[in-house]
Amino acid sequence: MEMMRISIHRRLLCSVYKVVLRSYVNSCRAVLLPRFGGPEVLQVHSDVPVPDLKPNEVLVRSRAVSINPLDTRMRSGYGRSIFEPLLPIILGRDVSGEVAAIGASVRSLVVGQEVFGALHPTAIRGTYTDYAILPENEVTAKPSSLSHVEASAIPFAALTAWRALKSTARISEGQRILVVGGGGAVGFSAIQLAVAAGCHVATTCGRESVDRMLKAGAEQAVDYVAEGEAASLADNYGLAIGLPLAKGAELKKQIKYRYSHGIEYSWTYMRADFEGLIEIRKLCDAGRLKIPVDKTFPITQVKDAHVAKDKKIIPGKVVLELS
Repeated sequence: MEMMRISIHRRLLCSVYKVVLRSYVNSCRAVLLPRFGGPEVLQVHSDVPVPDLKPNEVLVRSRAVSINPLDTRMRSGYGRSIFEPLLPIILGRDVSGEVAAIGASVRSLVVGQEVFGALHPTAIRGTYTDYAILPENEVTAKPSSLSHVEASAIPFAALTAWRALKSTARISEGQRILVVGGGGAVGFSAIQLAVAAGCHVATTCGRESVDRMLKAGAEQAVDYVAEGEAASLADNYGLAIGLPLAKGAELKKQIKYRYSHGIEYSWTYMRADFEGLIEIRKLCDAGRLKIPVDKTFPITQVKDAHVAKDKKIIPGKVVLELS
């Protein structure tokens, strides 16, 4: 009975907090993308509306958000077949901060709790804002061992690597794994996740990253170069034609690699995976997963941060701080 009263009291407090919050957080600062282009198109606005929460959503007071390659590419027009009709949009996928309010059906989080998480790649309202909105299954308690800046660099990249390794490749202990591009955030996450799973890992990376790859647990690190993407077909030919073309290109590669080298080829992307996010948090707290942050910028200098990433002035992870 006492536990029931405590539970009811907690829900009432959260409800009161949400009512109070809505009385003054109707708008907030955010970085808008009104059109595609270079860093100069990004605009910091101080009065962007904060939508009402759906029952399964969490309002996060952002403290740090990282810049992913997807952000700079979307800004330049990647995915325009999906996003152009919806402009202006807010970029950003990663976030670390505190829970400011919760939807009526949220049970795993409480107001005031420190959290981190990542939005799905197709989300329209991103995290370059003082108040980000994420579904409950895309956010969880922040690793206590990490600062907000450190935590914000991890979820999107690590979840992308998690899906590739766990859902697509289905790695298991003792396997030998080659991670192509270990110097990037996704590749570096993949190395650490594979090592934590008991795999023997080799990787390709830039010469300057070799030592870091070995310290992360890779048994071998070699120089390289490479890339490729299917979503650009949808931008060039439209969704109706582009998506079937992308699927056809993937199928062609699957057949080619299977019959020429006996290799299974699959294309994958980041998606919400609550189990994966929990495991990533545990590995972070155990000191077995970390993505170094090379530089931070205040959110008001978002253009400078994007310039630095575009020109590869800062090769590693860049984080925007909010106060």
